[in-house]
Amino acid sequence: MSLAIQTVSPHIGAEVLGADLGQPVGDNLFRELHQAWVDADGLLIVRDQVLTPAQQIAFSRRFGELASADENPVIAKYALPGHPEIFRVSNKKKDGEPLGREDAGTYWHSDGTWQAWPSKASILYAIEIPRVGGNTMFADLYHAWETLSPTMQRLLDGLQAVHAMANAGDTSYGREFAGKDEVIASKSATHPLVITHPDSGRKALFVNRGYTAQIVGMSRTESDALLGFLFQHSTAPELVYRHIWRPNDLVIWDNRCTAHYAIPDYKAVGDRYLHRTSVKGDRPMQ
Repeated sequence: MSLAIQTVSPHIGAEVLGADLGQPVGDNLFRELHQAWVDADGLLIVRDQVLTPAQQIAFSRRFGELASADENPVIAKYALPGHPEIFRVSNKKKDGEPLGREDAGTYWHSDGTWQAWPSKASILYAIEIPRVGGNTMFADLYHAWETLSPTMQRLLDGLQAVHAMANAGDTSYGREFAGKDEVIASKSATHPLVITHPDSGRKALFVNRGYTAQIVGMSRTESDALLGFLFQHSTAPELVYRHIWRPNDLVIWDNRCTAHYAIPDYKAVGDRYLHRTSVKGDRPMQ
């Protein structure tokens, strides 16, 4: 199989042409794809895939153990019947009931950082895409770290921050938990503010507006001021790639070095239906 790999922005993201992931992916091909993913700062777009749910699951498992929607009772209803590893993202309805989460991820975040072991990778497959709109933005958290001044880097390196589901309380995701205060309170974790990626060896700024709630050892006022700067800095336009979806795109992003934002601007335009698998990760390390 001959692959063509080309960058899609100055910093983050690469596009792969010529792959057929519906076929069993051998070790050599997977190593090539995985290295391209690492080299592209954790964002790989594989075009022109025709995948059954089982084929998407089989490929996703090459990255590690998959999470099951059944593990989260709030989103379990959005799992694809018969395939709990697949979470449906969609504005479509059947018999008046939503087939998937229409507004999933409509704020800057990295998946699952409120967990002690956040998601390593997310793999999203586009089945139906509206004529326009419904793009997803991805921010490069390696370059967010690398473009800070040495003085700011010295301040941040070694600090920790609390990531909490409750921080997303004003978002669509947080509203799913309305009235479930005890559930929200139990879903938080503390991580280094700056982590070292286990594959690349590079440092990344590990913050996101959706879930990063407070820097440990700082007052609320101090923490809010510093986090506000970091949120703005890490999603500056020059660090962001905006993906315009095509049907049959498979996009793989690394939650350890990217953040993303799904733009909810397509509701009056057409249907959007995607399948997401999530790869379990390890505890982030400084």
